[in-house]
Amino acid sequence: MRLRPSSWSVSLTTMGVKERVESIVKSEEDQREYRALILDNGLKVLLISDPATDKSAASLNVHVGSMSDTRELPGLAHFCEHMLFMGTEKYPCENEYNKYLSEHGGSSNAYTAADHTNYYFDVAPDAFAGALDRFSQFFVTPLFTESAVDREVNAVNSEHEKNIQNDYWRLAQLEKSTADPEHDFSKFGTGNKETLDIIPKEQGINVRDALLQFHAKWYSSNIMAVAVLGKESLEELEAMVISLFTEVENKNVTTPEWLTHPFGPEQCRRLCYVVPVKDIRNLYITFPIPDLHPHYKTAPGHYLGHLIGHEGPGSLLSYLKGRGWVNSLVGGQKSGAKGFAFFVVNVDLTEEGIEHVEDIVSAVFQYLNLLKKEGPQQWVFDECRDLSSMTFRFKDKERPQSYTCGLSEQLHYYPLEEVLCGGYLLSEFKPELIDMVLGHLIPQNIRIAVVGKALSEKVTCTEKWYGTCYKMEDIDPALLEQWQSVGLNDQLRLPMKNEFVPTCFDLYKDVQPVSSLPEMISETPLARVWYKQDDEFKLPKAVIYTELFSPLAYLDPHHTNLLHMFAQLFRDALTEYTYAAELAGLTYSLSNTKYGLTLTVKGYDDKQHVLLEKIMECMTSFTVDPKRFEILKDAYVRALRNFNADQPHQHVVYYTSLLLSEQGWSKEELLQATNEMTVENLEAFIPRFLSGLHIEMLIHGNMLKDAALALAGTIQEKLTTKSGTRPLVPSQLTRQREYQLRDGCSLVYLADNNVHRSSSVETYFQCGLQDTHQNMLLELLCQIFAEPAFDELRTKEQLGYIVWCGIRRANGTQGLRVIVQGDRHPEYLDSRIESFLHKMGENLEKLSEDDFLRHREALASRRLERPKKLSHLTANWWVEITSNQYHFDRDVCEVAHLKTLTKQNVVDFYKQCIASTANQRKKLSVQVVSTAPGGAGDPEVSRPPTTQPDDGLSRPPPLRETELIMDIPEFKQGLALYPLMKPYLPLSKTSKSKL
Repeated sequence: MRLRPSSWSVSLTTMGVKERVESIVKSEEDQREYRALILDNGLKVLLISDPATDKSAASLNVHVGSMSDTRELPGLAHFCEHMLFMGTEKYPCENEYNKYLSEHGGSSNAYTAADHTNYYFDVAPDAFAGALDRFSQFFVTPLFTESAVDREVNAVNSEHEKNIQNDYWRLAQLEKSTADPEHDFSKFGTGNKETLDIIPKEQGINVRDALLQFHAKWYSSNIMAVAVLGKESLEELEAMVISLFTEVENKNVTTPEWLTHPFGPEQCRRLCYVVPVKDIRNLYITFPIPDLHPHYKTAPGHYLGHLIGHEGPGSLLSYLKGRGWVNSLVGGQKSGAKGFAFFVVNVDLTEEGIEHVEDIVSAVFQYLNLLKKEGPQQWVFDECRDLSSMTFRFKDKERPQSYTCGLSEQLHYYPLEEVLCGGYLLSEFKPELIDMVLGHLIPQNIRIAVVGKALSEKVTCTEKWYGTCYKMEDIDPALLEQWQSVGLNDQLRLPMKNEFVPTCFDLYKDVQPVSSLPEMISETPLARVWYKQDDEFKLPKAVIYTELFSPLAYLDPHHTNLLHMFAQLFRDALTEYTYAAELAGLTYSLSNTKYGLTLTVKGYDDKQHVLLEKIMECMTSFTVDPKRFEILKDAYVRALRNFNADQPHQHVVYYTSLLLSEQGWSKEELLQATNEMTVENLEAFIPRFLSGLHIEMLIHGNMLKDAALALAGTIQEKLTTKSGTRPLVPSQLTRQREYQLRDGCSLVYLADNNVHRSSSVETYFQCGLQDTHQNMLLELLCQIFAEPAFDELRTKEQLGYIVWCGIRRANGTQGLRVIVQGDRHPEYLDSRIESFLHKMGENLEKLSEDDFLRHREALASRRLERPKKLSHLTANWWVEITSNQYHFDRDVCEVAHLKTLTKQNVVDFYKQCIASTANQRKKLSVQVVSTAPGGAGDPEVSRPPTTQPDDGLSRPPPLRETELIMDIPEFKQGLALYPLMKPYLPLSKTSKSKL
């Protein structure tokens, strides 16, 4: 008899456990308690007790994936993953699991990889036992009902359709399709309706029976691993896990392993030309290597990846960039599955670079020859070891969901006592293993893929599953011989020792009490500086945000392009210098926004001042490299042109923003303005941009106030003395506003897309300006609507793989939006959204008080979940600063108000803003119609039936007549703008000192 979730008995820990490991190596900063188990049924378990956690989580990883599909049913493992969510014997309702999680502030997901499948969830701590009970049944008695199988295959197909025009997925499958056809790696792992429904029916295969057989064969406890994190003690967690997971049957399965490589002699020494969907240019160099997981303490792949992928002076990247052939380079080991792996060198090619593929490969072999000549270096290994050890020691806390998700997989690869540290602690320098891997990186083992639109005349073949056009040919033996004897290149050398490795890890403590929220510590006409000393995360790290605000940033498409190029060229020029800092855990970013440049520096605080001074020195003395300008301009133009190949759901979000923002330049306008983008114009723009600014800073972390003021002073001093920067006048510091739709409107904006077969709709209901009361009403409405939207529109109606119901917030306004992407016409998708919302209005009226309170508490739990990393908390506060709200304690204040709301408040809000009869309803439906062959806008494709599905949804009253938006500027001319929100915290009350 199973115990009830509310009464887990600690005495159960004496039963069902074959092995218990208490001495798990953890970081000295880690306050959580750990215990590892092997249950009698062979299941590996990691227990994590964190009494302070505000979210509990669990993940189960089964060591079988798509490579174990039967040949007759490609995608079966992935389909099985989908089906486990669709009801179990104990909880037969299809959405029971997700409904429970939603009502208790949780979420869930899963993924299928080549040789493992991972399921994970998080939930409010008090509901953990109930969630784990529902979760465990996936692996005991899933139902696989006929009706769910018939419907869910459409979701699998929709997921595949979403990826068909995605170059990442296309290239990954092409790699599989050109591998040894007898090897399991060559299979089509995602599956689609053809492989999982149409063909099986034609061949008399019962897919439901096959799913049951797959689960019965492979879902065995002895190749599973579970990680759970909760506020309970280790004993309580152990009792919980034993009670639930000892029911998982041990079928004594041998973990699948592939000791032969999918790239054998016949698949090597091959060159593949590939035509992509987007206008991209890439070179992929791949070598087959053994599985390196058993050598994790030596990490020979990490050692070689560290050197080959280095970006400092003398590096392979530095040389190739200097020749004008590449923009970026990634090098290192790539996992395959248990038994085999790959070593890759991938580069982003320039227009000139695609004509020099052979020279680039020659340079790769010259660098490999350098590594062979120099031999494995103890100091390089020691530096990698010390950096990894430092990362582990000061590792940021992760969100419980992602933490357990990763650890459940690691349980398969490391001894139980090393499951936390196995990926970090390099302890054995074995030169022979490094040489062994180097021995595989030879011309005889190479595979090359060249990707570019310019190759369209070369290709002769079409890949079966994604339709990728390609040509595979043997590499000329003479060329192989040439690469074999390329020798050395005197411009390539090993990196210098890293001077950015921090040496001081002291935690600073102010003699004064630390404020709980950021405070303004200085204000001048030029700059405002906000500061918060960390007293929560207690790591030797800090985050610095700086906004250089200028009205020139988004003045017109031309200025927008120039600022983008400045940021891009700046990052490119500083790569060699900043890469060492990045390796040492100190990163920076510089990005352009509508308001100017945002500079972020984060990581170990020890040498932040050195990096920041170098950045500002470079910024205030920047000169444009004409050659790099032309190369990066080409990359920017191609990125703008590639917009059409983005997903349809990304398009509807883009068009909604374009329609409602006070100012927004379309991709077409930006593209047209690139004709004015010249070296001379950029050189003139940079000093003009820097001449008039407003600086806003936030400094948060392990830093005293004087040090923070000194950093702020560095930025201001460099700008004022070297660029003559003057402060803007207050009237120049305005932010963007949003257009206000008219009450009772029903607007439709249509766009087409000729790349994807899927269409998409964003149905948006504008609800007005943000304030505490409106924020909580809208969030609570979405909390109640989100899970039913997924269950109804995706699971039951199978309208598409992507279904999302939530809040759109921009420029101080907010509203409810529902996004659906699928193979139906957007007009039909919009009608189903309307029917769903009408039904939810009726359900709101019927919602019991207990259910309402459960939703309210779930939202409160989600809002009060603290960021797990210092940088995430800083980012939240930075949003408050850049939106001029300064509501740093927003979560606490808004949740306090949330707890005063009643069900009637939410019903009234729905009737006021969302209901089809609402006088204040402001509806905008943005619809992207596929005009690709076979898409929803193709006349040859039958439209959805005019009769609505018999789904139990009551019909809304006849909707208002819609108005079609034909021209965006003309549409905006007739609308008023919402006012800007007033700051929550008046600045006059925050200033503490003046510089």
